[in-house]
Amino acid sequence: MKHNSLGLPQKETEVIAAELNRLLANFQVYYQNLRGLHWNIRGKRFFDLHLKFEELYNDSQLRIDLIAERVLTLGSTPLHTFEDYTAQSQLPIGRNVSSDEAAIALLLECLPQLLARERKILQLADAINDEGTTSMMSDFIVEQEKTIWMLSAWLEREI
Repeated sequence: MKHNSLGLPQKETEVIAAELNRLLANFQVYYQNLRGLHWNIRGKRFFDLHLKFEELYNDSQLRIDLIAERVLTLGSTPLHTFEDYTAQSQLPIGRNVSSDEAAIALLLECLPQLLARERKILQLADAINDEGTTSMMSDFIVEQEKTIWMLSAWLEREI
């Protein structure tokens, strides 16, 4: 079995890098959804949600960078075109969403899909003792679970 310079099995590491690239594409669509929500939100909750969406897209931007850097660390090339992002992402695209409840509902459609992809990557990384990827996915999962809880509470939905 061939190992890379990180001491990880080459073939499995390539699979993880490909999955990270799919996560990167999904995060780019999620990020763009958040930007659109930030710009287009209307109504009595405008001020609160405008700030919340900005907080979430800034956080997503940091995660996007972390994912891309992890892909590079694993010896692959991160996706970096809109064409790649739209081809690889499975997230819904929020077009002209301006209502508060529709905006939060869109995020609650996106986040579980990101979580599922992160859990898959976590499992793959754990299987080869890729602590760097495992740690990153664990951190992402904890924060997104909390965000899902908070957004669900805002909509008065059960988790």
